Amino acid sequence: MSKVETKDRVKCNIEVAMEAIDGKWKILILWYLRDEKKRFNELQKSIFGITQKMLIQKLRDLEEDGIVHREVYPVVPPKVEYSLTQYGQTLKPILKQLYFWGEEHNKRKQ
Repeated sequence: MSKVETKDRVKCNIEVAMEAIDGKWKILILWYLRDEKKRFNELQKSIFGITQKMLIQKLRDLEEDGIVHREVYPVVPPKVEYSLTQYGQTLKPILKQLYFWGEEHNKRKQ
């Protein structure tokens, strides 16, 4: 199993991956960006319960990791769209499997 070294310890690849897409918000952002570009307001309306501050923070984190691309158009009022980068597109099969697993888990719970 491959590991990544940090200053104080070695992290396994699962831990590194989880840090990149941690929490429910990042996964949901990625899910809603999987097939098309979205404007900020579209994302916020799609993701029930996320605050504007949290959405901004998580989008910045994903952008910093090279997973999400932020496109600013020079128009008034400003237009900003978010999409998955080519690197972010590599998460699509994982997101799809999480969706199917969640569907099956939901059936088991009912």
